[in-house]
Amino acid sequence: MLKPDISNDITGNLAPRIELRPYQRTALERWLFYIDKYDGRPKAPHLLFHMATGSGKTVLMAALILDLYRRGYRNFLFFVNSAQIIEKTKENFLNAASAKHLFAPTIRIDDKPVDIRAVDTFDAVSGDAINIHFTTIQGLHTRMQAPKENAVTIEDFRDYKVVMISDEAHHLNAETKKTLTEGEKAEKASWEGTVSEIFRQHPENMLLELTATVDLSHDAIRAKYADKILYDYSLRQIREDGYSKDIELRQADLPPAERMMQAMVLSQYRRKVAEAHGLHCKPVILIKSKTIKDSADNEAAFTAMVAGLTGEALDALRAASEGDETLSRAFTFIMDERAMSGADFARELQGDFAPEKVVNVNNPKDLENRQIELNALEDRDNEIRVIFAVDKLNEGWDALNLFDIVRLYDTRDGKANKVGKTTMAEAQLIGRGARYFPFMAPDQPDAAREKAQV
Repeated sequence: MLKPDISNDITGNLAPRIELRPYQRTALERWLFYIDKYDGRPKAPHLLFHMATGSGKTVLMAALILDLYRRGYRNFLFFVNSAQIIEKTKENFLNAASAKHLFAPTIRIDDKPVDIRAVDTFDAVSGDAINIHFTTIQGLHTRMQAPKENAVTIEDFRDYKVVMISDEAHHLNAETKKTLTEGEKAEKASWEGTVSEIFRQHPENMLLELTATVDLSHDAIRAKYADKILYDYSLRQIREDGYSKDIELRQADLPPAERMMQAMVLSQYRRKVAEAHGLHCKPVILIKSKTIKDSADNEAAFTAMVAGLTGEALDALRAASEGDETLSRAFTFIMDERAMSGADFARELQGDFAPEKVVNVNNPKDLENRQIELNALEDRDNEIRVIFAVDKLNEGWDALNLFDIVRLYDTRDGKANKVGKTTMAEAQLIGRGARYFPFMAPDQPDAAREKAQV
């Protein structure tokens, strides 16, 4: 089978920094074959891109939008489970000044300039622009049930053909499950029905789902997607292809304060190794707690630990870590090879991990206020080093320089033959940390990428 060509209308209109990876090109080639040559394609396709966290699903979304525009689609509905993902996606789609902006400074298709606009409704929008309505699935469901003036309504989807793009799409499967908890029934059971109703309103609507974590072990969900998975690219594949960090699991039977101190030392070790090689890398630590109260308590303990840190405490940690190869290597590099005393190292850590460089995202207002910072942790002027969280950042968070995830609880909620929610959430979170942090080694200027450990 000949591979379809990916049009310059796609590649030439992505941000100049974006070079499609081989697996992203494969996903697009499958899409182009499906749309142009697959005889069994329905007029209103419903497809799933099942792709690992960190594989660049948002880049794929941008490429699909560009291709669909040249096929005559102007209206796009982007919906997701979380308001924070909405804000991050708007930033990446609409803000040309953002370091993670997805599109070229000027988009040209068929030799005509094309704007990208966020819209509240598809009524009376530009026929020449890419019009995107961003919403949470909860908000979309509410508006469909209780229409308001100057807001999207069911008629929008009846009168205009729309491409529906569902990010973190596994949240749509509440009705497909044979067994629902009371909470799922109350909160989610109608979301899937709302999406299905919208999809059916126009014969040329499309529904494109993207997620890393569809529960294909569930019989009903596996049956639902049997003819819808266009591309499947797992975390194992992205790791084998060299587009993720290496993952090292460390176990320590230690009190929370000592676990956090170890993580801080290892994080600073990474920073100093990078600096020694002329590289800018500010490693970030995520400290995960079981409850919001625990998270607040752990943040207070961390702040107190840093404030009271002494050279003697670091010397004691070094002495206790003789059987820990990684931690011993960190101390050897910092205190022997770099000739830093315990007291000087303590003062450096107190500066680099000061309270203003620590964020707790469990408060929705704090999360909203610092969303832009959290989406730009790699920026040189971004000084955040530690993030305390429970579940807020499990999904939809892009952080290439997240290197350490510290879990300060021991229980899991899995049952026999079933992955528990805690385990699934942790798998998602590990995927966040595994996002590849690219850098060019000074002695290998032609290297496409270098590896780093999480």
